[in-house]
Amino acid sequence: MSEARKVLVVGGGAAGNAVTVLLRRAGVTVDLVEAKDDWNATAGSGITLQGNALRVLRELGVWEQVEASGFGFGSVGITAPDGTVLHAQDDLRTGGDDLPATVGMQRPQLQRILIDAVRASGATVRLGTTAEILDQDADGVFVRLSDGTEHRYDLVIAADGVGSSTRAAIGITDRPEPTGMAIWRVAAPRPAGVTRTDLAYGGPAYIAGYCPTSEATLYAYVVEANRDRAGIPPESYAAEMRRLTRHYGGCWPEITEHITDPAKVNYTRFDRMLVEGSWHRGRVVLVGDAAHCCPPTLAQGAALSLEDAWVLAQMLTRTDEWDDALFQAYYERRITRVRPVVDASVQIGQWQLDGVRDADVPGLMGRTMTMLRELP
Repeated sequence: MSEARKVLVVGGGAAGNAVTVLLRRAGVTVDLVEAKDDWNATAGSGITLQGNALRVLRELGVWEQVEASGFGFGSVGITAPDGTVLHAQDDLRTGGDDLPATVGMQRPQLQRILIDAVRASGATVRLGTTAEILDQDADGVFVRLSDGTEHRYDLVIAADGVGSSTRAAIGITDRPEPTGMAIWRVAAPRPAGVTRTDLAYGGPAYIAGYCPTSEATLYAYVVEANRDRAGIPPESYAAEMRRLTRHYGGCWPEITEHITDPAKVNYTRFDRMLVEGSWHRGRVVLVGDAAHCCPPTLAQGAALSLEDAWVLAQMLTRTDEWDDALFQAYYERRITRVRPVVDASVQIGQWQLDGVRDADVPGLMGRTMTMLRELP
């Protein structure tokens, strides 16, 4: 780029942090605003990072920290509810043969690694802050922040998640829609026998699974029909999750023993959203969950968000023309990759809801992951 540019990134999750680091590396001035005072540094239980996510984390310069903090593995198992292994296969290395197929890690640890990378990049960070007014013209965006300050930017990148207020502010009316399922998640000590992700389809829940996140920890999850969260007292979360997990065998009895603290159990519905047509309006462009979200049945939510950040940063830093044509090209490059993942993630869940016993879940997973081996 031949001239200095200034960008506002709204939201400090995976996509927002990643695009900030990549733009700063190219010399772009970046302000990042995050609504949460703690930058979401403690939220969540675990996360499954497949190779295409690891590839972007390596580009960010944080792969060594991720590798040291997480638990890498190369296969996935399908079990019966009693724990009997029905099928096990090697996972595809979607990030290339020089990266593990999968790394599980504690979500707060990943967030702290990304926070450190943003801090080291030299970006200006404002926590507990949102963008309240966006006023565009042909060359940029005037922004008033919730702290009362006013700024002008060449571009605003909306990385503020599935409930993005920025998306709504620029007139994109898409909203996440429930798929009919919800997931219970918890972090727990890792039994010695858990060295990969195992998934059980059936039993009292639609899906029960776990993923190692370090030498000492894992996160476990069970998927049921979506219920009104308001009707589930938070103090009952641990008991509700145990009600489902106690019927599973294998490593589940040992995991269930540690589901005791309701404050450490998370309950979230499955949503689906895909903004079609374009992911921008003028000089405001969407990345990550602000543009698309899907059930975690393929563990691709964070990976797709990281890929968005990588692709957008590459396109922005290789040209001086930040115009509609560039942002539409970004959308067209990403939509052909994102749509099949969203559709497959929803389909896997729908088969469970419909009680389709002969559904080709492994086959659909394999075909979708094969596609992700190509560069985004």
